[in-house]
Amino acid sequence: MRSALALSFALLLAACAGRQPPPARPPAPTEVPPPPALPTPPPPANALAAGVELAAPRALSEDQARRALVAFTTSCPVLVRREDKSGLTRPQDWQALCADATVANLASPAAFFRDRFEWVRVGEGKGFATGYYEPEIAGVRTRQAGFDVPVYRTPPDLTRCTRPDGGTGRGRIDQAGTCVLYYTRAEIEDGALAGRGLEIAWAADPIDLFFLQIQGSGRLRVPDGSIIRIGYDNQNGRDYVAVGRLLRERGLLPPGGANMAAITGWMRAQPDGGRALMRENPSYIFFKELNGPGPLGALGLPVTPRVTVAADPLFVPLGAPVFLDLDRNEADGLWVAQDTGGAIKGANRFDTFWGAGDEAERIAGGMAASGAALILLPKGSVARIEAARARPVP
Repeated sequence: MRSALALSFALLLAACAGRQPPPARPPAPTEVPPPPALPTPPPPANALAAGVELAAPRALSEDQARRALVAFTTSCPVLVRREDKSGLTRPQDWQALCADATVANLASPAAFFRDRFEWVRVGEGKGFATGYYEPEIAGVRTRQAGFDVPVYRTPPDLTRCTRPDGGTGRGRIDQAGTCVLYYTRAEIEDGALAGRGLEIAWAADPIDLFFLQIQGSGRLRVPDGSIIRIGYDNQNGRDYVAVGRLLRERGLLPPGGANMAAITGWMRAQPDGGRALMRENPSYIFFKELNGPGPLGALGLPVTPRVTVAADPLFVPLGAPVFLDLDRNEADGLWVAQDTGGAIKGANRFDTFWGAGDEAERIAGGMAASGAALILLPKGSVARIEAARARPVP
């Protein structure tokens, strides 16, 4: 047995001695690191930075042009004295146009917009438009059973101030005398403003009030049939978050289903989830009661259904006509930039106003249209802009 083991061991050693070592592995090629990612350029600060290019005027019907002319004329008293943050125009540029637009017997409103303006493309001119309307929800002036959702006026401690980090904007001064961000939607709903006498009315349904805040103005329908009209007065300074986008990103809505009916349906189907979703939008709107003919836009003037459009004043002079050619035919045509919105930011981003009622709610709630956008400026604006660009910087 021992001899057999010894023989086996000897054979094993012989096999090991005769085995050739494996060839050395070639050295791995030197890995070339990927090139560093180029920094993303910041978005243009205003229309001048985005670039302005002349475009051909588009065809207008006389009826469409006449309605736009009324809105444009309404905006003129503000337009001729308001500073234009877009950099495209100066108040004096609008004076002659506004003087001529007030002529009651203007022969052809369509010719007025076609011939007296320069039609320009800002940036690439690729427009995107949503819609808003004036909702009507159940509400009362004095709190009572079934109406316990407060509609707040602007709190006196909401102010503009500079925070320790250097940021300036809406906020409040805390007990230490420091400027801090104002209360979020969740904090307000949890009672941050309760007991201060800030309620101008009480709504029946928190989801209805949430969407009225998004629209910016609306009507409270009292059980006795009377109407209380309320409009935007202020905002808490927090960034607006689109809850429809959140639901879409989480796969909770079908493709193309992020309209208002689908969003409200999801929220009502699960009240706890709906309440939590609303709180993910920290922005909160404060209202004032309106006694005039309609909701007021950013110019402090009544907005006009199917004519008024909200725009970013850094890219569109407020009060200027805007032409949209979109893949939703209802939104095609001439509008007037008379309003702004928390979500309406950047070049060629618009929000079309459709008025009140079921049809307005249907169109506005489902509006998400893409296409081309043109801004109408006083004649000579482009030449002045190009001349300013050509001047050497001192």
